[in-house]
Amino acid sequence: PDARFFGLDISAEMLETATAAIAREGLSGRVKLARGDATDFDTKALFSVESFDRIFVSYSLSMIPGWENTISAALAALSPGGSLHVVDFGQQEALPRWFRTLLRGWLRKFHVEPREALRDVLQSESARVGATLRFRTLYRGYAWLAVIKTAI
Repeated sequence: PDARFFGLDISAEMLETATAAIAREGLSGRVKLARGDATDFDTKALFSVESFDRIFVSYSLSMIPGWENTISAALAALSPGGSLHVVDFGQQEALPRWFRTLLRGWLRKFHVEPREALRDVLQSESARVGATLRFRTLYRGYAWLAVIKTAI
């Protein structure tokens, strides 16, 4: 009940939509939004906090140029013992080829590119900061889910 939420987006239009939804649900007192770049952000300047206990990145790495930097920035913004939770499109490796082809074509129309190197980058960044990584493939590769837990 005392949780506070912070949201970050580079798009003013997305923030406008999110602000309206937050107000509609009566959550304006618990959620703070800021315009910023997920690849390089300052928690103190944007939100007046030093760090976060948990950071969630949901279906956005596949749309961010320089997405690898988002992982580094998020890990740098975590409190000791904090966790980074990532879910995004996988490689659809166990889905029928025809479905994978159709999905990839549809995603390209929205400038979405599933990141083939996501697992490798998460492993590398986890090792770099001395954190543990749990990685799962969901729905025959439709999505990938990862949690990086930092040391206390």
